[in-house]
Amino acid sequence: MWLRFVTGRPVSAVTIAFLAWCSARLAAQGFTALLLIWDNASWHRSQAVRRWIRQHNQQVKRGATGVRLVVCHLPSKSPWLNPIEPKWVHGKRAVSEPDRLLSANELEARVYASYGSESETHLVMPKKVA
Repeated sequence: MWLRFVTGRPVSAVTIAFLAWCSARLAAQGFTALLLIWDNASWHRSQAVRRWIRQHNQQVKRGATGVRLVVCHLPSKSPWLNPIEPKWVHGKRAVSEPDRLLSANELEARVYASYGSESETHLVMPKKVA
């Protein structure tokens, strides 16, 4: 499982940066497609993200490096259909402490350890949307 933390809010530009990062990593491993099962978060459904995915897929089809992105949107208000939800519940229980509030750095380290993921640099929200 790959995890990336975001400094700021998860806006469209951050989502696009994450998708580009995933696409490059998967292409380097020989994959040709990535199936995205997405909820109805605004940064998933934005015009900017949809436009970027469309352009990315066209470039990949023409021979550019990357993987094709296939988006499957979940119906609204249906968390039981989202396969990531149980992982978040178990992860939250594994990293939190009921007696104290964890620092951001401590929480990040525990999340990476819990999911067995390597630490990555944070994705950063561009200044012009801040």
